[in-house]
Amino acid sequence: MSRPTLYLAVSLDVEEEGLFGGQYARRGYSTSNTASLGRLDPLCERGVRPTLFCAHSVLADAPSCHVLAGLRDRYGAEIGAHLHHWNTPPLTLDGPGADAALADNASSVPAAAVPEALMAAKLESLMAAGRDFQSAPLTSFRMGRWDMHRNLWPLLAQAGIKVDASVRPLHCGATPKAGPDHFDAPCNPYWIAVEKKRIFEVPLSVTPLVQSLPRLVGRVAPGLRSGFKNWGALSLLPVYHPLWAMQAVTRLFVARGGRVLSLTWHSSEMMPGGAPHLPDASAVDKLMQKILVWTDWLSSRWDVRSLTMDQLRETLGPQAPDSTELLRPTRNAECGDWAYTPQEAP
Repeated sequence: MSRPTLYLAVSLDVEEEGLFGGQYARRGYSTSNTASLGRLDPLCERGVRPTLFCAHSVLADAPSCHVLAGLRDRYGAEIGAHLHHWNTPPLTLDGPGADAALADNASSVPAAAVPEALMAAKLESLMAAGRDFQSAPLTSFRMGRWDMHRNLWPLLAQAGIKVDASVRPLHCGATPKAGPDHFDAPCNPYWIAVEKKRIFEVPLSVTPLVQSLPRLVGRVAPGLRSGFKNWGALSLLPVYHPLWAMQAVTRLFVARGGRVLSLTWHSSEMMPGGAPHLPDASAVDKLMQKILVWTDWLSSRWDVRSLTMDQLRETLGPQAPDSTELLRPTRNAECGDWAYTPQEAP
């Protein structure tokens, strides 16, 4: 008897250190954590094909680029773009003097507070750094802090992005500056129509503890949506959940129709001391061992195909639904920030 096929999308946000201390460095940061990406070798040797979403800070650093090229050339890792708008140049549109006047660190960096023209310039700078490294355009993208708002979709389309992985279902900011509204996003990949282009979305794997609860909250107590991620759902985030919880969310997700498992973590979480919750080599070793055990467990139960983000687009794109189809059952065709509807075009 054949086993069901699951698709595995493993991704890392490859970026500067220091993001877990409540400060966001505009300058003076370090990217030495990329030297620890060699810890991916055992996963890649098992057939995992990661997508490495790289910030401008990494793509502008020669030693980091050497590490990235090795993973790409040895294992077929995909190099994607990761926008850290707080330090991707230009910092302002008012010239070097205005840039220099900004403090070295910021304590809050909501994407909703960045003017669209400045965000477009930052994205152009990021994509240029990617082209310089890859000698070809980067086509997969993740927004920093998952802070993907509806008005940013046209900027991605104009930049040539074909795949996005910025949507976290069942997550919703209390206000736009607190975060985007992805609460009603689908759990499986889908297409987003943006003007005359399409972007293939690969959401993070998130599932509610009780299947009917999100709909009930949305209908009866919408004010609870912003906190739902903390008490009503589990995400496939290996840094924050023990092995048994990762297995539990996987079982629930698949039982409810999920077919693409998307899990992610950060490059600095592979460097001992690179994040407060992983203070030493022992803690990092335990994290990587947990991920290895989970992938082995997964392969023992399902037929697993590990693909990069762009490979998922090529493989699943022809059968994936369009977001306009998925919007019809939702209340008043409201989609939050997880899709883009033509009538909202500026």
